[in-house]
Amino acid sequence: MRPETPVAARRAVRLQAIRRRVRAARRRAGGEQGAALVMALMASMLLTALGLSLVLAATTETMITGNYRNSSEALYAADAVVERAVQDLLLVPDWNRVWSENLKSGFIDASQCGGTVYIPGFGSLNLTSATSALQAETDAANLWGANDPVWVPYACGWVRNLLPTGTIDSPMYAVVWTGDDPSETDGDPRVDLNGVITLHAEAYGPGGTRKVIEVTMARTSSAEIERGQIAQRGQEELNQRARKAAVQTPGRSLTRMQMGLGTGGLVVR
Repeated sequence: MRPETPVAARRAVRLQAIRRRVRAARRRAGGEQGAALVMALMASMLLTALGLSLVLAATTETMITGNYRNSSEALYAADAVVERAVQDLLLVPDWNRVWSENLKSGFIDASQCGGTVYIPGFGSLNLTSATSALQAETDAANLWGANDPVWVPYACGWVRNLLPTGTIDSPMYAVVWTGDDPSETDGDPRVDLNGVITLHAEAYGPGGTRKVIEVTMARTSSAEIERGQIAQRGQEELNQRARKAAVQTPGRSLTRMQMGLGTGGLVVR
């Protein structure tokens, strides 16, 4: 054998070094297999998180909108039922009869304000328990001592039944309680001496919605508004009523009239 020349030896050394680098590069490449999959999974997780956050934001906005709508509708429902109860109370010459004779409004359902009503989206409402809870809350506050109102249910029903036409589209249920006004100092909350009573209305609806309105009614002998009533809500709003004649029979539902196009006459429905 011919001995290797120095040039050939150096070339062999360089080739071996190149082979080692190639093998090392292959080993490193083999160790990084699957890195693309990991990156793809991370990107998918990021996009999924973004999508879920958008869905959550949209769902939250929908719930906020629904709650606001239900809250506003319940407030209007409570106000409407108070107005309906006021119409019946206008026809009662002595408001003490409302409590002594247990008079009820013409707006009252089959529960007679004492049973259990199921309200979709709210649950079961026991009207007897609701009356007890309202009284317990008033007694616990004890703002007027012996003159604290004793609440008696006067009107209750579905708001959609306020009109016989069935044109009201509302899922709300409302109750009105009456009680003597706490401004009296006679110490007997079951007797009205000054012609002033308090109405407490609550409306219930989907999503656990509950709104409360309290109204104070006062009789007046002023010739200017003739046997009218004054109903005050809060501190600013003041409504005045004037009635020269009864608009319905106490305890009956409100009637409506239609005009015949042929005769021009009015027919009671």
